[in-house]
Amino acid sequence: MDDVIATFRPDLFAERRVLVSGASTGIGLAIARGFRRLGAEVVATGSTPAKLAAAEADPENRGIRFAALDVRDRAAVDAFVGAMPSLDVLVNTAGIVRPDLEYEEESYLEVVDVNLNGAMRLSMAAYPHLKRSRGAIINTASMLSYLADERVPAYGASKTGIVGLTRALAHRFGADGIRVNAIAPGYHKTDMTRDLWTHDEHGPTIARKAALKRWGTVDDLVGTTLFLASPASLFVTATTLPVDGGYVVSGW
Repeated sequence: MDDVIATFRPDLFAERRVLVSGASTGIGLAIARGFRRLGAEVVATGSTPAKLAAAEADPENRGIRFAALDVRDRAAVDAFVGAMPSLDVLVNTAGIVRPDLEYEEESYLEVVDVNLNGAMRLSMAAYPHLKRSRGAIINTASMLSYLADERVPAYGASKTGIVGLTRALAHRFGADGIRVNAIAPGYHKTDMTRDLWTHDEHGPTIARKAALKRWGTVDDLVGTTLFLASPASLFVTATTLPVDGGYVVSGW
């Protein structure tokens, strides 16, 4: 991540407050670290006590405040965000997937509730703060916003929905100076994708399909998120930026 951070002014987000949901591990944690290293006051939420405790104990996360938050709970979200003194950037990364189980209604609804509805709840709760700060929201879509995977119908639907939600909120909040964008990760090495990138056949096949011929890392998503929250993107809104190494547009 050092090369990514070196691209930006070290105090770029000094005196700015950033909230990252789903940030006890993986993509969310990497993004939280990126903002912290550029001077932001960062609050990172998660729903698993063990993961939150491990993140809090990690010296690499020094300066990040970790807190439990269930994005499915509207009252909890409203209370948590409402108690914050201010907010400049909201990054919605909370997400789950249930391969092969999402055709069952309970699993389908749970995935959509976390991935899509959770982003909506947090965005609406953050709106008064962001209106005052003329801040930014960055949502997390996916390459499955554009591609089909029959094993995860709820995940695909929720991530396709994120693209539409991003566009709608951008227009709803735009008059207040709030920008709303999304990143669309491809195949990145995380705990969620471990079974794929460690597989002798699937891992190399996926890498070959990407234009850059490799898997992404969580750090590959940090720079794009920082850009979308920065003054460098002040006229960028309602946009979803693929960060997939060219995977989605592959012809095979």
